[in-house]
Amino acid sequence: MNIFRIIEQLSEVDSDVLGRFDSRRAVFKTLGDTAKKGALAAAPVFVASLFQKAYGQTTSTSVIDVLNYALTLELLEEDFYAKMIAANQVPAGAPAGAIALIKKHETAHVKLLSDTITALKGTPVTGKKFNPAKFPADYTTQLVVAQALEDTGVRAYKGQAGALMGQMAGATSLLQVALQIHSVEARHAAHIRTMRGQSPWIPASDSSLPEPLGPVYTGAIPESNVTQAGYDLTKQLPTPYSATDAAAAFDEILTKDEVLASSRAGGLVI
Repeated sequence: MNIFRIIEQLSEVDSDVLGRFDSRRAVFKTLGDTAKKGALAAAPVFVASLFQKAYGQTTSTSVIDVLNYALTLELLEEDFYAKMIAANQVPAGAPAGAIALIKKHETAHVKLLSDTITALKGTPVTGKKFNPAKFPADYTTQLVVAQALEDTGVRAYKGQAGALMGQMAGATSLLQVALQIHSVEARHAAHIRTMRGQSPWIPASDSSLPEPLGPVYTGAIPESNVTQAGYDLTKQLPTPYSATDAAAAFDEILTKDEVLASSRAGGLVI
């Protein structure tokens, strides 16, 4: 077994492979000592434990919980768009095409998250649905709820980025997977907003809208926030910018508790 060649090959697909080991120096010292002692029979056991420690951390309960939380939101969105298509009120042409495509994306997100959780020896949540009692009776209001779901999803993924940082599924970064979904959810949000005749970004004034939209843009850090990295952008930029300009340039996070509150997605899922 050529451990050095294995690590070299791993580094070609995972540049952080050495950083996953507790101590690079300790790893190579132990390998050297093992060789000197002629204890080559023990080498496979040592190597197996080494890589289990480096790549086995993704089975932690907290990571599975984060992925199941994301899966719950994706199931909620997938079922909402399924209900929207089944209601047969979406105008034919571009609107129907957009809603059908977004539904396909949500189904793909559900499969990816479910497969990832299973691969990590976790149990993916199933059966989460959009509460039929709260499904809007008309197409116009259905689009309003779609906007609320998409804008919530974008902020929810952003809120969990820190929990997934450095977490791996084999050689795949879970943060990378989450950000790939996050960017598509952001496109959904912008498109739905455009379908409603809104700007594709979120202005500060949206934080005071009535339900179901208003609560989506509030939170510990509301979408009306104009301060980034300690700088009030309405004062620090070289020319005067309005609060709407500063707020629309950034998206803010929502915590898990905020997302699952009854005034937001938690009040829509069964």
